[in-house]
Amino acid sequence: MRLPLPRVLAVPVLAVPVLAVALAAAAGCADVEGLHDEGDLGTVRAPQTLWKDLHPDPPPAGQDPGTAAVVPGLDKVPGADMRDANALEVLRADLTSSARQDGGTGRLVDPRAVQRLTLCDRSADGGPDCPVRPAVLRDVTGDGKEELITALDLDGRLSELRVYTVRDDGAITRILSRRAVLEGVEVAAEHLAVREPTSNPDEVAVSDYVWDPDAGIMNLSQLTLDTCHGNGSGSCDPGKG
Repeated sequence: MRLPLPRVLAVPVLAVPVLAVALAAAAGCADVEGLHDEGDLGTVRAPQTLWKDLHPDPPPAGQDPGTAAVVPGLDKVPGADMRDANALEVLRADLTSSARQDGGTGRLVDPRAVQRLTLCDRSADGGPDCPVRPAVLRDVTGDGKEELITALDLDGRLSELRVYTVRDDGAITRILSRRAVLEGVEVAAEHLAVREPTSNPDEVAVSDYVWDPDAGIMNLSQLTLDTCHGNGSGSCDPGKG
């Protein structure tokens, strides 16, 4: 008497690798060219807006530092050439009128600025104790004429940066006003870049200003972070970035 042979389950050849891949994927691992488990990526949440119902009031008329303004109390410059203007007198007239206009609020100029100007004498460079930086003449509007770039140092860190141009009628106009920690100021190809330190000693914030002929001012066109090597003193050398 012959016993019946046991039945053998036939498995298709392709089912084995497919099953192996499926098991590996389920286990969260695979070979170097397969799937990988990235772990728990957390829950994605939309940004939360803080104080969304609170908004600042608009600046009062004439008290917006981002607007152009004719500097009062100055004679018109013949030939509309900034080289014929006294840079220190331009800055003095502008800061004095701005302090009077904002009533000491600091919106247009730091309240210490006028007092700091008393350290300057009437010589061309203001004397050895004058906190005004040497005037620089550069064309930043692209009209072929040079603008005046200068700054008043308020203390060992903060400064008031100003840029002035001469209109065709000879009136001197402020086209940029910026209170900042001047890590560096660079002018190239009609761009003025202001470098300021950040909380990261290896990065500086770079504000790039360009001439806006419609608004008549130097407008902020780009704000970026630049990597550099800090020296532990809160400043960095852009040449090492």
